[in-house]
Amino acid sequence: MPISLAAAVAALAGAAAAHAAGPPLDLGRGLSYYRVHGLPSDLPPAPAGRPAPCVLDVRFARADGGGAALLSAWVRFNASAASPVFVLENAQTSPAILAVFPGSGAGDVIVLAPASEKLAPTVEVHVDPAADRRAYDAVEKGAALATLLADNPDKPRIDEAYLEKEHLSDSDAPDIETDKASPPSPLVDSMVQRAVQLHRGLVALRRI
Repeated sequence: MPISLAAAVAALAGAAAAHAAGPPLDLGRGLSYYRVHGLPSDLPPAPAGRPAPCVLDVRFARADGGGAALLSAWVRFNASAASPVFVLENAQTSPAILAVFPGSGAGDVIVLAPASEKLAPTVEVHVDPAADRRAYDAVEKGAALATLLADNPDKPRIDEAYLEKEHLSDSDAPDIETDKASPPSPLVDSMVQRAVQLHRGLVALRRI
């Protein structure tokens, strides 16, 4: 049976006190990150002050109808044009959670999912599901989320800007060893990375 927003928020306050997850991770520029494994045990805590933009990661999360309703109430209570919620989901997210976050929802709730999983989110992210799982599991095993958001940032770029800066001609450009095996690509959480990019875009446009 559906519950009203007022009742859900009241239940949310009680559940948050008993079952709230730990503090969110900081993704910079006022963007927070919450990871939900199961509900209500990982219900994000009520914000201490004014709601702020956040990433709500419900990939692989489990919940029954009641837990999903509490999470839905939390999102509706916190999401606004000034504090959008970026929801990350995939085909392994509990159907009860998927049902409360339709991709065609309000603009203050932006749903992201792998394009290959055909979930009709707001934003499709082109990521291999196996790579998505590896990146997700890396954080579970202790990797810092920030290390999974950059595509090989230390790789030098040999382009016209570099040559001009170093006062080199094309013939003087450093040799690139083509017979040497390329290092493996870094593990990137493309889902979180895309949410951060969307947030930064909205900040740049002064939408938030």
